[in-house]
Amino acid sequence: QVQLVESGGGLVQPGGSLRLSCAASGSIFSINAVAWYRQAPGKQRELVAYMPTPGFTNYADSVKGRFTISRDNAKNAVYLQMNSLKPEDTAVYYCNVDLNPTRWSRGNYWGQGTQVTVSS
Repeated sequence: QVQLVESGGGLVQPGGSLRLSCAASGSIFSINAVAWYRQAPGKQRELVAYMPTPGFTNYADSVKGRFTISRDNAKNAVYLQMNSLKPEDTAVYYCNVDLNPTRWSRGNYWGQGTQVTVSS
């Protein structure tokens, strides 16, 4: 059983920073792609940042230059550094991990979500 637990959300003023963490636990043989999504009230979930393999990243246009996705395979962890936050970044943020629980299996997993609120 694989679990993803997110942390690091909270209330921050415009222009501030937050660092989200996502820790994967359970049966993990290897991690493939990792990503962060977000969902604002009344809106569809959207892709924020994507890392298919270490060293390769893609970002939504709205966060380019402000957000950075990273991973630590030794810790089975994924991070999202968010700088210069804006009120429109307010949303529930979800990590998503594509991994191999065993050498012969593969699955896609979601965290429970962490609330980020940007407001003065």
